[in-house]
Amino acid sequence: MIKKVLLFIAVIFFIACNTEQKEKKTSLNVPFEKFELDNGLQVVLHTDKSDPVVAVELMVHVGSAREIEGRTGFAHLFEHLLFLESENLGKGGLDKMSARIGGSGANGSTSRDRTNYLQTVPNDALEKMIWAEADKLGWFINTVTEPVLAKEKQVVKNEKRQSVDNRPYGFNQQIIDRNLYPKDHPYNWQVIGSLEHLQNATLSDVKAFFKKWYVPNNATLVLSGDFDSAKAKEWVRKYFNEIPRGEEITPLVKKSGKVNESKSLYFEDNFARLPMLTLAWPTVELYHKDSYALDILTEYLSQGKKAPLNKVLVDDLKLTANTSMWNWSSELAGQSQLSIRGFNNVDLNKINDGIKTAFKNFEETGISDKDLNRIKAGLETSFYNSLSSVLGKGTNLASYNTYAGDPGFINKEIDLTLNVTKEDVMRVYNTYIKGKNFIATSFVPKGMKNLALKDAKEAIIKEEKIVIGAEEKFDAKVTAQYEKTPSKISRATEPAYGKSPALSVPNVWNDELANGIKVFGIKNSEVPLVRFNLVIDGGQLLEKMDKLGVANLTARLMNRGTKNKTVAQLEEAIQELGASISVYSSKENITISGTTLAKNYTETINLVEEMLLEPRWDTTEFELIKKSVVGNLRQQEANPTTVTRNVYNELIYGKDNIRSKNTLGTIASVEKISLDDLKAYYTNYISPSVAKMHIVGDVNQEKALASLTNLTTKWTAKEVTIPVFKTPQAPNKPTVYFYDVPKAKQSVISFGAPALAVTDEDYYPATVMNYILGGGGFASQLTQELREGKGYTYGIYSQFSGTKAKGPFTISSRVRSNVTLESAQSVKDIITNYPTNYSEKDLATTKGFLIKSNARRFETMGAKLNMLENISAYNLNADYVKDREKIVNEMTIEKVQELAKKYVNPNKMIWLFVGDAETQLERLNELGFGKPVLLNNTKEEIKL
Repeated sequence: MIKKVLLFIAVIFFIACNTEQKEKKTSLNVPFEKFELDNGLQVVLHTDKSDPVVAVELMVHVGSAREIEGRTGFAHLFEHLLFLESENLGKGGLDKMSARIGGSGANGSTSRDRTNYLQTVPNDALEKMIWAEADKLGWFINTVTEPVLAKEKQVVKNEKRQSVDNRPYGFNQQIIDRNLYPKDHPYNWQVIGSLEHLQNATLSDVKAFFKKWYVPNNATLVLSGDFDSAKAKEWVRKYFNEIPRGEEITPLVKKSGKVNESKSLYFEDNFARLPMLTLAWPTVELYHKDSYALDILTEYLSQGKKAPLNKVLVDDLKLTANTSMWNWSSELAGQSQLSIRGFNNVDLNKINDGIKTAFKNFEETGISDKDLNRIKAGLETSFYNSLSSVLGKGTNLASYNTYAGDPGFINKEIDLTLNVTKEDVMRVYNTYIKGKNFIATSFVPKGMKNLALKDAKEAIIKEEKIVIGAEEKFDAKVTAQYEKTPSKISRATEPAYGKSPALSVPNVWNDELANGIKVFGIKNSEVPLVRFNLVIDGGQLLEKMDKLGVANLTARLMNRGTKNKTVAQLEEAIQELGASISVYSSKENITISGTTLAKNYTETINLVEEMLLEPRWDTTEFELIKKSVVGNLRQQEANPTTVTRNVYNELIYGKDNIRSKNTLGTIASVEKISLDDLKAYYTNYISPSVAKMHIVGDVNQEKALASLTNLTTKWTAKEVTIPVFKTPQAPNKPTVYFYDVPKAKQSVISFGAPALAVTDEDYYPATVMNYILGGGGFASQLTQELREGKGYTYGIYSQFSGTKAKGPFTISSRVRSNVTLESAQSVKDIITNYPTNYSEKDLATTKGFLIKSNARRFETMGAKLNMLENISAYNLNADYVKDREKIVNEMTIEKVQELAKKYVNPNKMIWLFVGDAETQLERLNELGFGKPVLLNNTKEEIKL
């Protein structure tokens, strides 16, 4: 398998990285075939027979950099529009087809420089996908009408509110880029554009943009996976050949950012609770030889215990929990950024002084050969991991073809990283960072300007006002009227399926060690990697109510060194194996998770054993972790999404149920937890009697079990009784709750009620029932109505989230503030009518997706690991997927109706809103569920 070849090369060159520094050149060879149609479409084919799936990617060389000032956000708007409809796919376009064919979900993304459309499908649907992608380029634009454009503007604007306007530090990148790049530079504005520009976009603007950029000679099509190349070429030519070539496109000139003098700006952030300092320098564009040295420089300065920035700001000054620095190279220009979020009330001037000290220390010592090779190994492993799925390889091939003009650069670029020298690292520091002009932004909580850098000037952001009825009206259900684009072939009929791939369930082995550890494994030799999870049951369930957060602190501290290794030494030991290991906690367990090269599997498990059995219990690290957690909790207080999650859990489970509590704890509880509390938790509850090991990868059962010998003999079992917290029943009547976040540009909603445990007989049938309601993405009624029909939201979902205990059924979304009531009314109508309007077509769509998607269910190691975790956690058969197929095949409309009535009742639900009470609270009286309960009173003058 090509994957195995790739990772074998990774092993070889990881070893090479630890030898004497000399020029390195990989023999990496990702095979591909490239050809070009007469109309200029460039096509790249890569075959990989390891799974019966194909990734299809269409990359168009247009991003926000190809826009003009005053009409920003168009490229991203088109990413949305092209999924909606085309002349031959009809309304719903790729999204509807994806549900029917069992695809991963039609998806896309927009950057400064390109827009891509991608998904992985069972290989029997390849011709369908080629037909559909051709329809986007040649038979799409006529379907864009005034109502379609008006609706999608609202969706994109909601995405901007969600990702920028309504989140902490959301405006930071906008402020940096508009000062780092001159006004006439195409990186001066953000990819998502501005609300004003989006609203001002006319239909003629949009059509002109499409005509110029969405042409075959500006696009790359990549097919990657299990398919017949000759047949694929035939289909590509059949469906794409007659699309006319567009006008010739002149490449944009590479142009770096320009900072004539350093500039310092501050912003009082409505959603920030901690101060954050960011510094940004202009650097170099994509594929410039210096970009690879900058990647290494920025990682060395900020990542890990030995990083110069962390030594000063975390360990010495104790101003922050971590630092982050990265290099961002785009097609035309690049930038390096350093961002540090301080602890509560930290003066950003002190952080700035610490940065200067760290830089000075680096100037004196530079980077060692050992650290250089360690970082190279990590970057190399990351590169190969990006090629470990057919979709990953497809995206890489498309990107190299688009930016470098050569998909074969996939076999060359890693050499540019491997050949970076110590001198290169210091040279790029001196060239782009040391003493150079930069942009500084100080983001501080409202009313705390005093924490910003001295002499910083206020950054002005034009924020949206919340006005009821401010958005234009449209009817997205109106059918577009247009004259169909002619074609030389019949395109109106969707191509037939190819030969159906058979469901192949991986072979699972299992065993139980002498001390009680249950072990589950899947041997998978496609790549020479091993992934594993050691899951120890308990987690927060074993905490006391006055010491919430102990499990989380225990897990975090287990990452910080061992009895015989400092934090830095442990980090180095892990990285030298080309591995990653992390310990983390959740509501129900503590997990040690890792990935390693197969040849280093046993050595990696030895480190896991050391971390598990010999924690360092370092008091300094303990105090730093506590400060970090407290900082996270403070920030959560102002983040509408985390506020919603915390409040909703308390309403679902009740204040006295530990399942309602934040796994981080509370500020009060964390501050009073001692190191002895962690030791007591570890001693009493970290036991093999409640542990399960899951192993997937290029290691057989014998070797996997042999690696656990020391854990068997050294880790003594003890009895651990995990408390059972009974989940309340669904409420007998609906209640509306409101949590006020003043000036919020969106309302975050969570509607639901206690429902089912995974082990309940109805659980999986209920998830099948929910597919068309809100679990099926664009196939769901909630998405079709609130996003596609009304433009109220960027996304809305419903799900059952039980574990071994009953969990809630929840409908969740973020809607624009001025349609908070209207959104809730739409949800209420949909779930009220769902049992009666569920149709045979809905059932067929559900069955088609859930059965056909099994072809790609086990493509990745992560998917296989998840399978093992399900088997061990819920005592499932190894072929439980086949059991679930039977449930799907036997599902009826009557059964769907019965389940919907039983578990999705609007009159027995909690209706939680987190948003701006001043403008939205009183309106919710109209929902018909009684007077809303205000959970926090930020403004005494609010009257119901």
